[in-house]
Amino acid sequence: MTTISKIRNIAIIAHVDHGKTTLVDGMLKQSGIFRENQVVQERVMDSNDLEKERGITILAKNTSVRYQGYKINIVDTPGHSDFGGEVERVLKMVDGVLLLVDAAEGPMPQTRFVLRKALELNLVPVVVVNKIDRPDARINEVVDEVYELFFELGANDEQLEFPVVYAVARQGVATMDPDEPGQNLKPLFETIISHCPAPQGDPAAPLQLLVNNTEYDPYIGRIAIGRVWQGSIAGGQTVAVIDHEGNIKNFRVGRIYVFEGLERLEVPRASCGEIVVVSGLEDIKIGETIADKDLPVALPAITVDEPTLEMTFMVNDSPFAGQEGEHLTSRKLRARLYKEMERNVSLRVQDTDSPDVWKVAGRGELHLSILIETMRREGFELQVSKPEVIYKRGDNGQLLEPMELLLVDIPEDKMGPVMEILGNRRGEMINMGPNGPGQLRLEFKVPARGLIGFRSQLLSETRGHAVMNHTFLGYEPYKGEIKRRYQGVLIAFEAGEATFYGLYSAQDRGTLFVTPGTKVYEGMVVGEHVREQDIEVNVCKKKQLTNFRSSTAEATVKLEEPRLMSLEEALEYLSDDELLEVTPKSLRIRKKILDKNERARAKKLASVEK
Repeated sequence: MTTISKIRNIAIIAHVDHGKTTLVDGMLKQSGIFRENQVVQERVMDSNDLEKERGITILAKNTSVRYQGYKINIVDTPGHSDFGGEVERVLKMVDGVLLLVDAAEGPMPQTRFVLRKALELNLVPVVVVNKIDRPDARINEVVDEVYELFFELGANDEQLEFPVVYAVARQGVATMDPDEPGQNLKPLFETIISHCPAPQGDPAAPLQLLVNNTEYDPYIGRIAIGRVWQGSIAGGQTVAVIDHEGNIKNFRVGRIYVFEGLERLEVPRASCGEIVVVSGLEDIKIGETIADKDLPVALPAITVDEPTLEMTFMVNDSPFAGQEGEHLTSRKLRARLYKEMERNVSLRVQDTDSPDVWKVAGRGELHLSILIETMRREGFELQVSKPEVIYKRGDNGQLLEPMELLLVDIPEDKMGPVMEILGNRRGEMINMGPNGPGQLRLEFKVPARGLIGFRSQLLSETRGHAVMNHTFLGYEPYKGEIKRRYQGVLIAFEAGEATFYGLYSAQDRGTLFVTPGTKVYEGMVVGEHVREQDIEVNVCKKKQLTNFRSSTAEATVKLEEPRLMSLEEALEYLSDDELLEVTPKSLRIRKKILDKNERARAKKLASVEK
């Protein structure tokens, strides 16, 4: 058992793509946990399939390294603002944070968010300026910007005395002086040990352990991950579990594990200061306290910022329902959503009047789309509505809406169009400045609903030469109506299989979303119209055969490239009267009302009511 004075608990926090997981790779390799001839993949901590595909961290993960007799427990956190809930709950496990900042980009919106949370919890920061080998690195300016950010967020004198380490995480080197090249990560290890405090707590006091994460292991069942704040916990011990309402139940602990590198090592007992994995506690939830059975005292519950975006999830009732998925029923869908809420602390699931429909709220489009993508890979079929922001009422009854801080890096010649787009979306410019030769960085305060569908429009307008980042700011008075889509859609006239001839006849009306051979049904959206109104098109139409055929009649006939959308793009594209059908194999945009006559009747009734 490692003594409490030899333990350091730290979290690595940063904006997305600033090198957190790559730095953890270097720390693991240089701590000697791998064999010399062992093949180790890059970003070894990103073990989830979606994380590997997208190159981002979605779930916070624990590991540990050994350095000169010290044990450093490390938590690798997500950098995307939509997964801020993951960051908030794991910060309750640690005493210090490594704040990574890109040497060229400097502090970004998510840097502000994660640092604010760390300072509120009085965690001790160590700043790591990463990627100092970049040709556009501006090391001194970035350090000044970090100091300014600390001042803005109200850091105390002790927190302002942070050390700065300069690193190239990809090469596994760090230095205390940017003018002197680093040889290894020894300066970083020594800074962590000297600057981050050892855990506090009395090993002889009654047990208190806060559950920060839960997982399911196919061999040992439900497991809880958390830090022992005082006392100790042993395998086979009887403990009290205090839930969110203060109810107490006694359980017998199964096994106790601690993190050693990438492995979980079983130990007979773990003392305060250690981050542990506990098995044997059925139905344990995040935020509950594992305490001494004779003196059960609860720790403060984990609180995270409320969700700002919600969608309607429902059972798939399209004509193609049940053809591609395994899990179709409302019972299975509801159970899966509520199971997700248990481990995803910033997700909210709410039943509605219909047993086949649920309201699901999260921190952003990416947060919800990752859930949908995970479910479709598990074999679920479902339908979802367009994302909607969650409004609140102020003390005086005024309608409030969530606001986002948006940073966009664009070419100088695209400034006018981008400002016009954001103006139409009720964006308010806060700051503007150069960001390298021919580049500008614009800073906006914009309603969260104004960012729905903005990414694809921005990339289209700048021909892919724009980068955007945003984070939640708070609630402000409602900014007025925002028009999201200016084009109507092409709707399939009948069920069948899309033909080359039918698509060729329809492509003059707009941009197609389907290819020849795609099965369609009446009411399914097959393209975008060039005008504002929706129209029906027959993409299943076949060419009439005759006895006469010109040898060159179809030589020049060709279809335009269809627009095939990703899940996020499809969610952004949805209108009020549309749904997205999600199956393991397909994504289909459809009208809520499939029959064209009923759709016309509903539209007429809606206009009369207005």
